[in-house]
Amino acid sequence: MTTENTPGNTTQMTDHPDIVAMGARYDRMAETPAAQLTDGLTMLAGLFVALSPWIVGFTQFSGLMLSNLIVGITIAALGACFAMAYERSHRLTWVCPLLGVWTVVAVWTVSGAEATTGVVLSNVLGGAVVVLLGLAAMMPMYRAKRAARS
Repeated sequence: MTTENTPGNTTQMTDHPDIVAMGARYDRMAETPAAQLTDGLTMLAGLFVALSPWIVGFTQFSGLMLSNLIVGITIAALGACFAMAYERSHRLTWVCPLLGVWTVVAVWTVSGAEATTGVVLSNVLGGAVVVLLGLAAMMPMYRAKRAARS
């Protein structure tokens, strides 16, 4: 995408000073130890959700097993994206809390009343951790917006 500053002179949108400053601000946020810890834990929580049918032993619930596998891999991929390219993936931080809520709700919507205590605990605790980590991943973005307004 190009924008014209003067007739006959075009520059790339990515060279705009505001875009460059915003990218630098997101780079600084992603480099903090708290952000790195949150991103790493998000990836680990996603792997736990993905592997929980085999860890806890509820592979007999094929619908819930498939749901956990897909959602868990998605959460792990988002955590990896936040860690490697926060400036490009920060707009997706709101997805993690939603996926965490789905992980909790999926126990009853996908498996029905057949869920055992281990299945319920695994999904509820895994989903709650994902929700909390997703909210923590969203905090730097809100702080940056608040700082930019000041």
